[in-house]
Amino acid sequence: MSQPVETTVPTNWRIETWFSDLDKHVQSQLKKLNDELIKANKVTSLVPIKTIPFADALHFADSILAAKIIHSDNPSMDEIYDFGSGNGFPGLVSAILYPKIRHILVEIDDKKNEYLRHCIKSLSLLNVKVMSINIEAMEANSVKFGICRGLFNISKAILMTRRCIAKDGTLYHIKSENWSMEVGEIPTQLCSVWTPALVKEYKLPIGEVRFAVVKTDKIS
Repeated sequence: MSQPVETTVPTNWRIETWFSDLDKHVQSQLKKLNDELIKANKVTSLVPIKTIPFADALHFADSILAAKIIHSDNPSMDEIYDFGSGNGFPGLVSAILYPKIRHILVEIDDKKNEYLRHCIKSLSLLNVKVMSINIEAMEANSVKFGICRGLFNISKAILMTRRCIAKDGTLYHIKSENWSMEVGEIPTQLCSVWTPALVKEYKLPIGEVRFAVVKTDKIS
């Protein structure tokens, strides 16, 4: 009787071509992270399985482009919280790109926390730590800069972080081309506390869909 053959999902890795400005160490770290993602996703649902063959574009390129936009918007930033960072996007990618910036990955799910900690150790990332806590239970006014990717819509994200984001703090949102609809749906009462603004739109190296980094500044 023949033995079953284990099949693997073909994957692409085009980051070196798309982002030739990144040094070889960063390129190597990103590739290692992709390898860890592929292995871990077989046992823990980190990203949809159908996105694995195109993770270089849908997850890595997206995180790289967004991280660069955020860094350009606040080049003096020395610390940023990634809320709901279960699969490491964009937090781990941003940490690899900007080793001088402290990255705190906020995630309550134990299995995802285990994955994040494994990646931090495997990649020897000294500027990253995992915080296992509900966002709404975080210390008041403890966060100056935050980021979220795929964490609810903008209205719910700022409601969840309203306690921990300090006055004059900023929460960045990585959004699809429908970002303006989400901004328009922010309740009027929240607009007295938060000021939303588009930072920059961008496109992935493949496809024509536009994405955006939107920020909400906490004004009171």
